[in-house]
Amino acid sequence: MPIELKDILQPKSTAVITVECQRGVIGSGGPLSALADAVRDSGLVPRAASVLDAARATGAAVLHGTVVRRPDGGGTTANCRLFAVARKAKGPGLLAGSEPQQIVPEFGPGENDYFVPRHHGVSLFHDTELDSLLRSLGVRTVVLLGVSLNVALLGTTIEAVNRGYQVVMPHDGVTGTPLEYAKMVLEHTVRMLATVTTCAEIVDALNGEGAAS
Repeated sequence: MPIELKDILQPKSTAVITVECQRGVIGSGGPLSALADAVRDSGLVPRAASVLDAARATGAAVLHGTVVRRPDGGGTTANCRLFAVARKAKGPGLLAGSEPQQIVPEFGPGENDYFVPRHHGVSLFHDTELDSLLRSLGVRTVVLLGVSLNVALLGTTIEAVNRGYQVVMPHDGVTGTPLEYAKMVLEHTVRMLATVTTCAEIVDALNGEGAAS
């Protein structure tokens, strides 16, 4: 039987989490230009922003999972190609407090939003306070928005399921590269782990309306 989104997206037990939606990641001028292009071409930012607005309005928790770097590179290591590319990128990078390290302006932050920074790893749960924070807030369902389906979103979905959370992911609020591969990840992997829906349906569910896919 189809899942009723409004049953699993109760605001008091739901957290909406943006994944690496930082100006230096999905904005122009970052080292991952293909990913920034995919975000722009997909138009996901305004749709994802509508989910964040609905979450704040209904009392669901809003969190932002971000990457942060030190000027000396301490706390991380280039032990994979992704980190090596980031390390070689020109400019200040995702330094704490810098403009590139901040979330995109369309996403806030709101007054009561939480930030979950990490220095290393490819999952929001890796050596961060995310799990403890979600449990202290009484969260049972997480909605994931942002990038990318290649690594961070997939890793965070798996770790959320491992920890007993229900995962909801809007296919029009996430992306990856190339687009064809991102669609395959959603269809053949994420759908086995999460409820895949749309941003509009999540907004309706948080407002107590509609049924899920």
